[in-house]
Amino acid sequence: MSRIGIVTDSIACIPVKMMEELHIEWVPYYIHRGTETLRDRVTATSQSFYQWMISVEKVPTTANPSPGEYLAKYVQLAEQGVREIASIHVSSKASGAVAAASAATKMLNEKFPRVRVEVLDTLNVQMAQGWMVIEAARAALAGASLNAIVEMVRQMVPVTRMIQTADTLKYLYLGGRIGGAKHLVASVLDIKPIISMEDGLITALGQARTTKKVYRQMVDKLDQAVGQSAVKVAYVHAAAKAEAEKLKGLVEERVEVVESFITDLAPALGVHTGPGTVGFCYYPVLDTGG
Repeated sequence: MSRIGIVTDSIACIPVKMMEELHIEWVPYYIHRGTETLRDRVTATSQSFYQWMISVEKVPTTANPSPGEYLAKYVQLAEQGVREIASIHVSSKASGAVAAASAATKMLNEKFPRVRVEVLDTLNVQMAQGWMVIEAARAALAGASLNAIVEMVRQMVPVTRMIQTADTLKYLYLGGRIGGAKHLVASVLDIKPIISMEDGLITALGQARTTKKVYRQMVDKLDQAVGQSAVKVAYVHAAAKAEAEKLKGLVEERVEVVESFITDLAPALGVHTGPGTVGFCYYPVLDTGG
């Protein structure tokens, strides 16, 4: 175990086996489905959750973990002798995780004043957040200082990106994210949007009518962004592994990928875009010194 603890949450979408190997501690988000409360990636697993979503008429709501849940992880690490922790979370402009982790840090200091926690706002989501967590954990295991890990993550923030597409606008519409243009819904549900995050907020990069065209646009945007830099890429999907593999092939024909893997989209994120969502998260390793 590293002398520096690494903490994140379920929507980083990191494969569970990888988190175990890198000693990453994580806390699940919550999904409220009617009167039922599910724990993301614990009682809400990808296969069963996305199968259920196919026929829904009202999407669930989600909530970030409480300060007490982050505190429990910090205390667990402190009791194991860890004195420094990097707690790495989704954009503070999109969720309350950073605020909850910051509150937990203050609570921890009352009981363990010698334990230092750095709460890091990735201004990202999904495996863009996940890559920062992975590289932080690898650096910690290699003996890097907490200051060096914090600086590395901060350098990754502006160059680590998510690009994904939803199979349909249905779930964005059901979740109230299309706006008031309900009269257009029948004609636009089959449009496949390209979604990213810029400066901590979800943004639209484009759209297409067919999967082939939307994948081409996504790969073009990646190619334009990274140029000749080598990249690390995580392909993320919601019950669409075959599509993720197809997208992987298109990406790796165009850019130099030095590490990649395919992972499931956490259900707490998939409630917004639905089954069939496919995308990738990447960062150019030469630009960050990774």
